Amino acid sequence: MAKTLSLFERRRRRTRAQIRKVAGDRPRLSVHRTNKQIYVQVIDDVAGKTLAAASTLETDLRGSLKSGGNIDAATAVGKLIAERAVKAGVKEVAFDRGGYQYHGRVKALAEAAREGGLSF
Repeated sequence: MAKTLSLFERRRRRTRAQIRKVAGDRPRLSVHRTNKQIYVQVIDDVAGKTLAAASTLETDLRGSLKSGGNIDAATAVGKLIAERAVKAGVKEVAFDRGGYQYHGRVKALAEAAREGGLSF
């Protein structure tokens, strides 16, 4: 008997399949969010290495943010990941939103990363 997948898991698999088709050699900008925090990594899937990472748990962000689970925090993390990725030599990425809808914090993070110099 086949296991039924949650809507989140179906979106996650569908997103990852699209990224595999289109990304080519580009690293993946992977987003994970919880109710209280947001985490993002730039991952080179070919080498299996993380090139850059940022989250709301970092000490320099933590002091300046009221909460780690809002749009302001996602914007700050998006700017930080773009800065670190460009420093690591990455300009183009494939945006992996996971199973999260492109809305709210995920959208704010993506727009801030674009403003910071990443293209996807």
